[in-house]
Amino acid sequence: MILDILRGNGDGLSLIITFFSRLFVIFCTMPIHEYAHALIATKLGDQTPRLSGRLTLNPMAHISPMGAIMIFLCGFGYAKPVNVNPRNFKDPKKGMALTAIAGPISNLIMGFICIFLATAIGSLGSASSTMIYAIYYFLTFAGVVNVNLAVFNLLPIPPLDGSRILQLLIPAKYYYKFLQYERYIVLVVFVLIMTGVLSKPLSLISNLFITLFSNIAGLIF
Repeated sequence: MILDILRGNGDGLSLIITFFSRLFVIFCTMPIHEYAHALIATKLGDQTPRLSGRLTLNPMAHISPMGAIMIFLCGFGYAKPVNVNPRNFKDPKKGMALTAIAGPISNLIMGFICIFLATAIGSLGSASSTMIYAIYYFLTFAGVVNVNLAVFNLLPIPPLDGSRILQLLIPAKYYYKFLQYERYIVLVVFVLIMTGVLSKPLSLISNLFITLFSNIAGLIF
């Protein structure tokens, strides 16, 4: 977004909406995602997140300064990961998987709520109304971001949440062997996303969720 302002791209209203949308991602979306990890880990017997101050919805406990800056610069960033000790779970593999999937599920729930509210707002007035347009655009953007974050985090690659789920499906020796190549895997995934090879299937999956949520909301409004 900052790059768009410096380049003079976009109209003023769109830039303002995008600014507040990215604030929403930093101070709401990502903190809730990390809180969901902390909550499930604590419920399953690991007090590490609580003792480290992560069992809270206070965004300041979850924000990564560099990750937040990246969101404003290029629209993509990250929060501080929640530390979990799998030894405190009765079933370490299952506990880690459930803790991991809690984040993406929280994003899908937020995505549905935002799209539901956007549909409701859109039905209240004309699309030509500046206020209606601004609120609708903001909620739609927030919904799409949450869905995209959920889908992306479910990729079975470290350090994403999907890699924690992967350990339920493959033997431990292969999983830890897989983790040894984390830096190379991340690099390959980054290249695949930048070239569009991976972004297209991810967008397809995200669009399926967005369409489903929109259709459900459309049944009411």
